[in-house]
This record gives sequence, C-alpha cells and structure tokens, in this order.
Amino acid sequence: MNIPSKKIETFPNPSPDRIYEIKMECPEFTCLCPKTGQPDFAKIEIRYFPKDLCIELKSLKLYLWSYRNEGAFHEAVTNKILDDLVRACLPRFMEVFADFYVRGGIHTTIRVTHGVEK
Repeated sequence: MNIPSKKIETFPNPSPDRIYEIKMECPEFTCLCPKTGQPDFAKIEIRYFPKDLCIELKSLKLYLWSYRNEGAFHEAVTNKILDDLVRACLPRFMEVFADFYVRGGIHTTIRVTHGVEK
C-alpha cells in the first residue's frame, strides 16, 4: 500500500562522470492554504544534474503526496521541496519550478535553484 512519506530514496548514479540533466514533472501537486485551509493545486517541475545519487521516482511521488494535507505558503513549500531534494541527493545543480493554479484571480509561479547550471 502506498502511503505519503517524507523519506526520499536515492540510487547510485549510473554515469557519475557524465554531466546530464534529469527532468521530472508532477502535474497533480496539492497542499493546503495556511490561511483558509482550502486546497492549492500546482504543477511541480524538477530539473537536476546528478552527481553521485539519483532520486528514486516512487519515493518522490510519495514525498510530494505528503504535502496534500499540510498548510504551506507557495514560496515556503517550493523552497522546502528544493532543500529536501538537495539534502537527499547532493546534485551538481537543481531547480524546482512550481506553477500554482489561479486562485483568487492570481496566478503564482515560484522558481528556486541550488548550485550553478552548466
């Protein structure tokens, strides 16, 4: 049974000497507005250049799912996701882009990065 989890699993990079990009997209991210308790929906895009470790996709899915019932401002949750993913895999470079759906007539996007893109 799949249950939400804050644990991010990794596996050894099969080509640690090569610089290459991995892109992942979660079009169904959900968290709660900390002010109203209403759901906020977003598409989360993750890009990174792995070093020694890669992120295991099922654990990423369960990690992102863990925010479903948590209150978080858009800026805070996007930065937290980046921090947790960087801590888990120590990439050369990583970017998290969050595209939150329109709510209250306002469309919000957040882009946070770690390292220098090559």
